[in-house]
Amino acid sequence: MRPGTGTTVAGDYPDISDHGIIGDLQTAALIDRDGTIDWFCCPRFDSPTVFGSLVDAERGGFCRISPDADDFVTKQLYLPDTAMLVTRFLTEAGVGEVIDFMPVTGGEATDVHQLVRMVRVVRGTMTFVGEIQPRFDFGRAPHTVDIVNGAAITFSSDVGRLTLHRIGDPVLHDGQRAGHITPSGDGVRITITLDAGETTGVVLTSGDVEPRQMPQEELEELYHRTRRYWREWTDASTYTGRWREYVSRSAITLKLMTYAPTGALVAAPTAALPEQVGGERNWDYRYTWIRDASFSVYALLCLGHVEEAEAFVKWLMDRIHESVGDDSGPLKIMYRIDGSSDLVEETIGDLEGYRGSRPVRIGNGAADQLQLDIYGEAMSAIHLADTHGLELPHRGWDQVRDMLDWVCDHWGEPEEGIWETRGGKQHFTYGRFMCWVALDRGIRLAQRRGRPASIERWTAERDRIYEEIMSTGWNPERGAFVQHLDTDVLDASLLLMPLMGFVAPRDPMWLSTMAAMEETLVSDSLVYRYDPSASPDGLRGSEGTFTLCSFWYVDALARSGHTGRARYTFEKMLTYANHLGLFSEEIGLTGEQLGNFPQAFSHLALINAAVNLDYQLDHGSGDVEPVLWRGRRDA
Repeated sequence: MRPGTGTTVAGDYPDISDHGIIGDLQTAALIDRDGTIDWFCCPRFDSPTVFGSLVDAERGGFCRISPDADDFVTKQLYLPDTAMLVTRFLTEAGVGEVIDFMPVTGGEATDVHQLVRMVRVVRGTMTFVGEIQPRFDFGRAPHTVDIVNGAAITFSSDVGRLTLHRIGDPVLHDGQRAGHITPSGDGVRITITLDAGETTGVVLTSGDVEPRQMPQEELEELYHRTRRYWREWTDASTYTGRWREYVSRSAITLKLMTYAPTGALVAAPTAALPEQVGGERNWDYRYTWIRDASFSVYALLCLGHVEEAEAFVKWLMDRIHESVGDDSGPLKIMYRIDGSSDLVEETIGDLEGYRGSRPVRIGNGAADQLQLDIYGEAMSAIHLADTHGLELPHRGWDQVRDMLDWVCDHWGEPEEGIWETRGGKQHFTYGRFMCWVALDRGIRLAQRRGRPASIERWTAERDRIYEEIMSTGWNPERGAFVQHLDTDVLDASLLLMPLMGFVAPRDPMWLSTMAAMEETLVSDSLVYRYDPSASPDGLRGSEGTFTLCSFWYVDALARSGHTGRARYTFEKMLTYANHLGLFSEEIGLTGEQLGNFPQAFSHLALINAAVNLDYQLDHGSGDVEPVLWRGRRDA
C-alpha cells in the first residue's frame, strides 16, 4: 500500500517513471499516479525536503489526495502546453480529478511558495481522502501541528513552516460536512465529497504566512493566471519540426528546472535516486553543472528562448569572474543555484533510500574534481550566444581571455573526466577534445569581434591538442578513438566529436569509431556511456544506458549520412519516455527509468537531436551543417 492508504509498508515505492513534475521556477514537486506528492524541497531546489517519501516511504513525508475507494483507475496528463498536472481517478461511482500546479513566482528569491491542489468531480460522486504528513529536513527536524478554526493548518519546525489553506466553505453532501479535518499522527487527514461539477481544494504555502480560508474565486484566479503564463511561454517557441509535442514537453521541463532569480539550471530536482536499484550510485543532482547548463544554451536558442539563454550566460560569466586566479582553476564543475560552491557531501543514515538504495546522499563530493571538458562546453555556449547577438562586454572578454590562457597551461593534466568517476585521474580524450573546442571558439570569437587575445598561443595549443588526440586518443588496434590514452575502452562522450567540428562526420576514422561503439556500447537504440567492467570507476555495481548518449547517437548517425537509421532510433527512444513524455538519467534493461528524475541533460539532448535531425531530413543527408550555424558561419 502507498502512504496514506491506511497502512504504510516499508519498501513500497512507485516506479521512478510514475511521476509528473510541477514547479514555480524556484522549486519543484514530484507527484505520482495515485496523487501523492512524494518529493518537495522548499524554498529552493537545493533546500531540505518537506515531502521526501520517495527516498523513505515511512519517514520521508508525503501529501496524498486520492479517492476513498479500494479500487480505482488513474490516468495522468498535463493541461496542454502547461506545467499543470492532472491526475484523473476513475471509479464506477464517478470520475474525479486533482489538478496540481504552482503559481509562478517572480524573478526575486522568496521563501513563500504556493502548491495548489485543486479537486473536482466531472461525473457522478466521489469522496476524496487527503493526508498531509510533512517531514522537514529529510525527516530530521520535528514539527508541531496547529489546526486554526478548522480552516487552515500550520506545520512548524525550526527549519521551516508549511501552511495548509482550505478552499471556500465546506460542502454539504447528504447532510454531512465535507472537507472535515482530523489529526493523523504528525499530520492531518481531510475528507472531501463532491458531486459532478463541484470544485474545491487546498493550497500549501511555505514561509511565514497567515493561516486562512481561501475563497473559491482566488483559487480560480491562481488557476487561470498559471495556465496563461505557461501557454504564453510555450507559444513563444519557434520550433515547427516533426516532434513538437515531445520538444515542447522537454522545453517546459527544462524551464521548470531553471532557477529564475539567477538563470541557473539544475541537473534534476531530486537527490539520491539510484542508477541501480539497491546500489550505491545515488547522487544529489539539485545543482548547476557547467556542462549540462552550457549545452542548454544550444537547446534554448534552437527554440527561440533567447531570454533564458542570456540569463544563463550571464550566470556563467559571473562564475568565471569570481573564480579567475583560484588554484583550482577558473571554474568549478558545479555550483549551487545562487552561484555559491558549498556542496559538502553527506549521507543521511536514518533514511532507507529508494527501494533500499543506500546511502541517501545530499551535497556532492564531485564538486571539487578537475574536469577539463567544462571549458569547452562553457566557451561553446559563450560563442553560440555571441552569434545570436548576446555579445560579451569588455570585462567579460577579459575574463574569457584569462580562462583560455589557463586552459593553455593545464590542458595536458590528468583529470576525473565527464562522468565524474571516482577511480583516479586519467588523461581523458573527451577532456582534451573539449579543451580544443574551448580554444577554437575563443579564436573565432576574438577574430570576429576584433578583440585583443593571445591568438598565436591559443592557435599553437589548439593544434597541439589536435595532434595529440589523433596520435594518443586513437587506438589503431581498436580502430577507434578511446576513453583515455592508457586504455582501449570506448566512451560515448566522443559522439560529440562531429557535432563540435573536431572530426568530419564521414571521416574513415570517425566511421570506424562509430562501428566500434555500435558493437560495444549500443543496445538497440540505447547507448551505454562506457563499460564500467572494462574501465573501473571506483564504484560498486552496474548502471543502465544513458539517455543523453542515446540522443547523441541519433545526431551522430544523421551527420554520418544515416538519416533513416537516425530517425528510427530517435522514434524508438521516444517510446522510453514515461506516460507524460519525461525522461530520467538512465534506462534499465527492461525499459525502466533509473537515476534522478526528470533529468535536464536527457531533455536538452532530445531537443538538440530533434532540431538537428529535422535539418538533416529536410536538407538531405549530404548536408551536415547544424541548423543554428546556417547563415552564421565564421570566417
